[in-house]
Amino acid sequence: MAKENSKQNSSTAKKGVIEFAPLDIPWSRRLETFAVLIWFFPFCVFPSFGLFVLIYLLYCTNYGWISLVYIIWLIYDRNTCTEGGRRFEFVRRLKVWKRLSDYFPIRLIKTSELDPSKNYLLVYHPHGILSLGALVNFGTEGTNVSDVFQGLKISFLTLRANFNVPLFREYIMALGGCSVDKGSMVHILSRRSGGNGAILVAGGAREALYSQPNTQILYLKNRKGFVKVAIQTGASLVPVFAFGETDIFLQVDNTEGSMLRKFQKKFLSITGVAPVLPFGRGIFQYTFGLLPLRKPITTVVGAPISVEKKLEPSQEEIDSLHEKYIDALTKLFYTHREKYDNSDVELTIL
Repeated sequence: MAKENSKQNSSTAKKGVIEFAPLDIPWSRRLETFAVLIWFFPFCVFPSFGLFVLIYLLYCTNYGWISLVYIIWLIYDRNTCTEGGRRFEFVRRLKVWKRLSDYFPIRLIKTSELDPSKNYLLVYHPHGILSLGALVNFGTEGTNVSDVFQGLKISFLTLRANFNVPLFREYIMALGGCSVDKGSMVHILSRRSGGNGAILVAGGAREALYSQPNTQILYLKNRKGFVKVAIQTGASLVPVFAFGETDIFLQVDNTEGSMLRKFQKKFLSITGVAPVLPFGRGIFQYTFGLLPLRKPITTVVGAPISVEKKLEPSQEEIDSLHEKYIDALTKLFYTHREKYDNSDVELTIL
């Protein structure tokens, strides 16, 4: 691994030189790369592929009824993503996800027990480009999350728009995805039986614009909605920090004040989507491409912060808990930075 990682690092410095992968790479490594392709294929292809299939069946074949039935299903099933979703454990437990987690590798570290009789809102930082650590750790069994946190059913939250995309919506719900809407969060975290959790990437699309290797910049000071939901449901807040999340992709230079950053901010304000321009490595070479770099992601789950339930919290109560959360997150970062980050990069919270 060290040999291959060093080649990836050096490739970025040798401009104009393509460094190809050695022919003697073990098959296990090649299978890990293949697993990454399997993971990224739905995210790159499904959004357009699903719509294409529906249109093709409707207008170009005698099977248009399939498209009509599926459209009716979409309408009927439109709110499932806000009502706990529809996960399929056999999809989450496919062996390919183990290969995917080994590619980087991705590790899940528990620092405190989470009582399965309670509900938890886990808040993930940083966003990075794709929040890959959050998706692999909590959207699959690639790191055995159900064994690490026994008795907890943790759903990962993503944009409601993703559940409007034909076929793609079925895929992300099968992995345990739910809408990030407030109503969806309340539905998950209000269950009296306990044993439920939701993983939220609080920085959102705006934070993705800051994602660069060897940086730890969080967009969090004005993100207080998740704190209000925690108070209204009484769910404990759990800080989660993923060391290495920002290292697996490079990003076209978009420094503050540049024309690109101005365009990205404008586009984000209109659409809610951050038009990041990431790049990493290719399938058979390390110099360029859209695959992530082989860099470790270590996801550290902190101790829960107990929250007293109150349906109508005051702004002062929200601000107080938000400050307490940031303090706990900061402590989590600096406690584990030396062990899992091997750098002196400071945590910046905007």
